[in-house]
Amino acid sequence: MIIDRNELIEEYRLRMEVRKAIKKVHEAQEVRNEQEVKLRNIVKRLLESDIEKAPHSSTGINVLEDLLKKIVPQLESAYKKLTTSDEQRESFRTHIVNAVQNALAPTKASHEAESDEEKERAIDIYEQEDIEMNVGDSAGSEVESPDEEAFIDIDGSSEEEEISDEEQFGLGADGDETGRNMAFQAFERIEKSIVDAYNLLSADEDRELFYDYLLTNLKLYFDKFEDELANVLPEPTTAEYENEKDSQEADNEAGEEAASDEGGDSLDLEDDAEGGDELEL
Repeated sequence: MIIDRNELIEEYRLRMEVRKAIKKVHEAQEVRNEQEVKLRNIVKRLLESDIEKAPHSSTGINVLEDLLKKIVPQLESAYKKLTTSDEQRESFRTHIVNAVQNALAPTKASHEAESDEEKERAIDIYEQEDIEMNVGDSAGSEVESPDEEAFIDIDGSSEEEEISDEEQFGLGADGDETGRNMAFQAFERIEKSIVDAYNLLSADEDRELFYDYLLTNLKLYFDKFEDELANVLPEPTTAEYENEKDSQEADNEAGEEAASDEGGDSLDLEDDAEGGDELEL
């Protein structure tokens, strides 16, 4: 059977057109698939965003969440600078938690007081108002106040010893001084935010949840920071491990030296042999 040349050319063109059409369909399908994947990712992010923005059932927790977003990055920055020793970071942690408790104590005590009189008393105590007590002012008292100018101070013990702001900050908590000083500096930047957030709340339940979860979250975040530093700081070791390691390194060096000496002898022998051959020649 003889096939016309024109028919072959036409069939070839038809096949090429079909291939082009199929290729376009595949390309269009790939574009649709890519667009579908992108759309799904966008919807997924939107859903996750909505979930994250969903408020908690407690106002206290919602207020605390906003507070943590402000103060945790500042605490993290200061904490991760303390890389000389574990004691520095432990001191930082202890002093921050202690400072938070002290900062909220006045408002907490005032709010928990049952009567108006107790509230006033709590406020007066924590505001540290100066109370002057004059001895001998009561009726019928004949006791005269001592003449301060007549007292001769021979050792200066009567004068109160001044302490630094950092030492005042560290009262009630022990630890490394560097950690304490860094905690003092960091707490100065976050104290107002903590007190203001706590003072927004008036319901007992909200205040209690805020206070308890604040302390809990601070401790958990410090644990998280410590875990992250574990990948940066040197691995803890022991004296026994270091001694064994040194011993193994000494053995390896001795073995390498012995091998080197043996290699030197063989070379010398070969040189002598070669030299002897040359003499014989």
